[in-house]
Amino acid sequence: MQAQNSLTHNFLSTGVPGLDEVLAGGLTRDRLYLVEGEPGTGKTTLALQFLNEGVRRGEPALYVTLAETAVELRSVAQSHGWDIGGMHIEEIIPDEKALDPDQQYTIFHPSEIELGITTQRILAAVDQHQPRRVVLDSLSELQLLAGSPLRYRRQVLALKQYLSSRQCTTLLLDDRSALSTDLQVRSVAHAVLTLELADQNYGAERRRLRVVKYRGIAFRGGAHDYTIVEGGLRIYPRLVAADSRESDVQRQLSSGLPQLDALIGGGLEEGMSTLITGPSGTGKSSLAAQFVHAATLRGERCAMFLFEEARNNMLNRCANLGMDLRGAIAQQRLSVQQVDPAELSPGEFTSAVMQAVEQGARVVVIDSLNGYLHAVPDERFLIIYLHELLTYLGQRGVVSLIVGVQTGMLGAGMGNAVDASYLADNIILLRYFEAAGEVRQAISVIKKRGSSHERTLRRFAVGPGGLRVGPVLNDFHGVLTGVPSYHGGGDMPAR
Repeated sequence: MQAQNSLTHNFLSTGVPGLDEVLAGGLTRDRLYLVEGEPGTGKTTLALQFLNEGVRRGEPALYVTLAETAVELRSVAQSHGWDIGGMHIEEIIPDEKALDPDQQYTIFHPSEIELGITTQRILAAVDQHQPRRVVLDSLSELQLLAGSPLRYRRQVLALKQYLSSRQCTTLLLDDRSALSTDLQVRSVAHAVLTLELADQNYGAERRRLRVVKYRGIAFRGGAHDYTIVEGGLRIYPRLVAADSRESDVQRQLSSGLPQLDALIGGGLEEGMSTLITGPSGTGKSSLAAQFVHAATLRGERCAMFLFEEARNNMLNRCANLGMDLRGAIAQQRLSVQQVDPAELSPGEFTSAVMQAVEQGARVVVIDSLNGYLHAVPDERFLIIYLHELLTYLGQRGVVSLIVGVQTGMLGAGMGNAVDASYLADNIILLRYFEAAGEVRQAISVIKKRGSSHERTLRRFAVGPGGLRVGPVLNDFHGVLTGVPSYHGGGDMPAR
């Protein structure tokens, strides 16, 4: 497979962003391909992108339609902003005369006459235009005209040989609307691409592409999210962290707060992931923003992905804490993207993170893990998605910060919506505790793989002056329970 993959001059670009990556280079020339999917999955749009790419490269292109009219196809192209004037469209559909009773066949079955006529018109169009890229839409019409599986298979085989002999790279579209679904064309095609549409209980539908087979090519398997936007299909290849390069050099990145750096052992190492966890309101997002603020002051690029808090609210809150993130955005050192988990697929989110890293981001914040959970359609796969993403970021030397919100406020009833603690290299824990009639906050580092760290619990506060890491809570016992006992001498400190 690797030998064939290296013959890149034999590949044709599909013209669909992300699809060539999934196909390990594109489509092998002069072969026949099957694109299957139910109505509404975007087969026609993909086919037009494929032909439009050929026209752009100066290759003759032919669209043979057995169902939609040329006017309908041009309307689809216009909605995406494409000019398909250089593309030949052969319209082979019944006209209004088919409604006339006098035109109905009485001795022969319609398929015996119409299949031959349809085939002749297809061959004539190919001979006339001498295309290098061909789309046949759709196979359901041929299957119904053929009548029997044997005749249908022989018809497709004959078309395959004819088109290949004329150096045509062909896409056959199948909308699965025929009376029976079989594997005839799957076995004949050089590759099979399946487009799927899955309804969600809430939010936008999810679309996925799978490459069922591709002869002789080590393609990227599995389900790949895709969207249909103005401009056509956009594929988000499934992330395989093993494909990314590794980083050999590890630096420690300071938080900008000497007391916090001392607590975490000098800073956060490049390529390490950190989970900042604790109940709502303890300052997790502000702590993550502090690392971003310090990095931007050093001239490093950062990216933040917000699943819950509004972008403007986050920027205002940080400004009140003395962190000018708007200035970092203006200097193009920071990108902040507000994510709607009901509208964004996991693949699309992963692609956005990868794009930020490709543009130079050294610190990536995901706020929060709970919002990311809702972006994954089946939470059983959250850990797999997260593992691949964190591995990718680690191998690129990126410092990743993940905010995890715990349920509950105090005591033993606190928990996590999903346990991802074992995936993180570092864990920073924030806690409320009650003392002297006041609700206070504590910070501790309970796990760090990159270096040694303090085992102490320290006071933590978020206020107008910014974030403050205070002294060690030596005189308290049971802080992590939320209701500690005081064992110091004299009166309990008020603050």
